[in-house]
Amino acid sequence: MASNRATKSGFAAEAQRKINSKYSEELAQECLEWIKEITEEPINTSGDMDNFFEVLKDGVLLCKLANCIEAGSVKRINQSKMAFKCMENITAFLDSAKKFGVPTQETFQSVDLWERQNLNSVVICLQSLGRKAHNYGKPSIGPKEADKNVRQFSEEQLRAGQNVISLQYGSNKGATQSGINFGNTRHM
Repeated sequence: MASNRATKSGFAAEAQRKINSKYSEELAQECLEWIKEITEEPINTSGDMDNFFEVLKDGVLLCKLANCIEAGSVKRINQSKMAFKCMENITAFLDSAKKFGVPTQETFQSVDLWERQNLNSVVICLQSLGRKAHNYGKPSIGPKEADKNVRQFSEEQLRAGQNVISLQYGSNKGATQSGINFGNTRHM
């Protein structure tokens, strides 16, 4: 696999180590326990990277998860262990996750899981899906999503706000360009 070649030495190895350093075993374990609770599949819920990868790599469990959240989300789950069939499973799960409301920036690419390139992004996606699960009557994980806080302002309030100078603009009282070169002149 490409990830095995990248871990030996050099720039690619350093980049892979940096990506792997963001992985949280606690969050991964929470995700696996949540998946086990929803799917009722007997899986090892250890959050270590090797176990997380082995449990999810073929995408079958992810597709079952999507179908448990909403029946019929994934039409066909490939049981084959061939690479392109597993990648199809992962892609089918990702499509379902987006339909469930997981933002695109919180999803992962199929190769992130299949080639073990970025398991942290898989955890992020599962955490995001876990926050959306309550919308489908399922247990959720992670922090509760914020509620909308829509505010209504009158025209008078909006006009009054236009006359206020924000502190973000700063102040230029007494500012000049003198001394900017500290006595140096431009040499030609």
